[in-house]
Amino acid sequence: MQTTWVIAADSSRARIFEMDDSNEKLREIEDMINPEGRQDGREVQTDAEGQNFSGRGLQRNTSQPQQTPVEHDVELFSKQVSRYIDKACDDKRFDSLCVIAPPKFLGLMRANLGEQAKRAVTEEIPKDIAWFEGQDIEQYVREHLH
Repeated sequence: MQTTWVIAADSSRARIFEMDDSNEKLREIEDMINPEGRQDGREVQTDAEGQNFSGRGLQRNTSQPQQTPVEHDVELFSKQVSRYIDKACDDKRFDSLCVIAPPKFLGLMRANLGEQAKRAVTEEIPKDIAWFEGQDIEQYVREHLH
């Protein structure tokens, strides 16, 4: 019997469902929440951006972070989800994996999954459905999973 895991994720929530080939019913096995993923940068950032004064006169350079606090939180969340999936893959809890996420988060998941879990991915769907009701996710999966 083949077991497929379906991950419906975005920057603030990752829901993991399981189905086997004898029954196309999805069973939710995990719901991970990242409340920081729903905030905008102003809600997370507490200090104004730093300024550097250098050179002659009053030349001024504003230091820009390469990553906003929200982007950092979202990346950490994608790593947390990926670690969970990698562990489950090592434990042989699924045979194949379908990842459904908005394009940016899908890219983070792709970057953070371990090699064995990456090989288990049979489907990637760039869509944000993590906050759909369970039955709506199941219907979406039935319509779009090949």
